Amino acid sequence: MCGRFTLTQTSEAIANHFRLSEVPDLPPRYNIAPTQPVAAIVLNQEQRQLRHFYWGLIPSWAKDPKIGARMVNARSETVSEKPAFRTAFKRRRCLIVTDGFYEWKKVGKQKQPFYFCRSDYPAGGTTSHRHPFAFAGLWEHWQSSEGDTIDSCTILTTEASDLMESIHNRMPVILDEPDYDCWLSPTSKPDLLQALLRPHSAQGMERYPVSSQVNRSANDSPDCIQLAEPLSISETQV
Repeated sequence: MCGRFTLTQTSEAIANHFRLSEVPDLPPRYNIAPTQPVAAIVLNQEQRQLRHFYWGLIPSWAKDPKIGARMVNARSETVSEKPAFRTAFKRRRCLIVTDGFYEWKKVGKQKQPFYFCRSDYPAGGTTSHRHPFAFAGLWEHWQSSEGDTIDSCTILTTEASDLMESIHNRMPVILDEPDYDCWLSPTSKPDLLQALLRPHSAQGMERYPVSSQVNRSANDSPDCIQLAEPLSISETQV
């Protein structure tokens, strides 16, 4: 799954990577959590556009928007079949902008958080060395009977890569830059889209342990991504 991620890049770096003509100033985010706003790219009249969505997809037919808190991830294996996601999969795909994400491994009675990012970013280094990338996402438009509207999104997940499998059995779908156009295009065939929903190669990615500060969504500082000493079994049994 994917329950926390980061976006610390400058607007210029995001614009360059995703070929955007305009990107608003974005404050660095070191601990993005479900139900918070996330930056995503959609296709608008054949032009890429950056928008913000509520993280947790709310199906258009939902009576209560609180359902979105349970829809932060969608399994890629069944996304074309599940009622909550199948229409968005056909018509409303997006690139969710990120530069790293977290996952937790059980160590004794506790959980050790790990940070995953591009390997061109040295562990514990400065975020200026890092490059953005994209999760495969879906978005949806919801409107209440009173006329209130919410645009929301979900992150697709797939089986774990070699880098991930010892930590967790699922991971977010990471799209390679040459596949962005295919994912966003309204004319892409379902079989082409499904082919993109695969575990990302461990090559070009790395992981390292970070502190438990990331466990609290209120903590949103560079400390969340700093290299930390991993927990040991003896520590967790105390």
